[in-house]
Amino acid sequence: MIRACIFDLDGTIADTVESIGVVGNRLLRHYGLPEQPIQEYNYYAGDGADELVKRILKASKGTDKVDYEEARVLYRKWFEEDPFYHVKPFEGIPELLRGLKEEGIRIAVFSNKPHHAAVDVVKKIFGEGLFDEVQGQTAQVPRKPSPVGALAIADRLGVTPEECLYLGDTNTDMDTGKAAGMFTVGVTWGFRPRRELEEHEAKKIVDRPDEVLAFAKERNHAETHCQ
Repeated sequence: MIRACIFDLDGTIADTVESIGVVGNRLLRHYGLPEQPIQEYNYYAGDGADELVKRILKASKGTDKVDYEEARVLYRKWFEEDPFYHVKPFEGIPELLRGLKEEGIRIAVFSNKPHHAAVDVVKKIFGEGLFDEVQGQTAQVPRKPSPVGALAIADRLGVTPEECLYLGDTNTDMDTGKAAGMFTVGVTWGFRPRRELEEHEAKKIVDRPDEVLAFAKERNHAETHCQ
């Protein structure tokens, strides 16, 4: 029985690549480095801001020219000046979330963003009260692919890992869900290609949000009738 769905944030329920890329390119300009195409940020993002800064410095051949500690602090500072720049839910996501709630399935977000930033983004684009839990990175909750945060969410929701779908768009998400013992669902509308999701053993891959709701309904209907 599926009793909860845990979603990654960036690239899964929220289209945030432009907000990330604009700040990344501002950082590169600051250091006199070549900017990167916005679409390339699909590959730089997904593992937290600090890892993103490392990746864009490497791509722009600035690793040996820039103080990384200074750069990562600047990135976080500038990102927080306007974290909602062109951020919006992916098409079909609001309908999916409402559909899951109507089915009695609890919903949560687990992000590699700092916790306060994850909470702010979810509140800004989805309002308050829709999600049952929102968890970002804290001193006690390490970055994905650690399963610590996902397991903590399941515990707070009162469900077992086996009763959770874990949805994301990157290898990190598939590895997180697998490590947590959850059913992993890879989504193809986010940061990474289908191939990456397949290579990291997504148990199911979907191309549209409505496929998630249909799968959850079908799974729960079948299990109900087997009892």
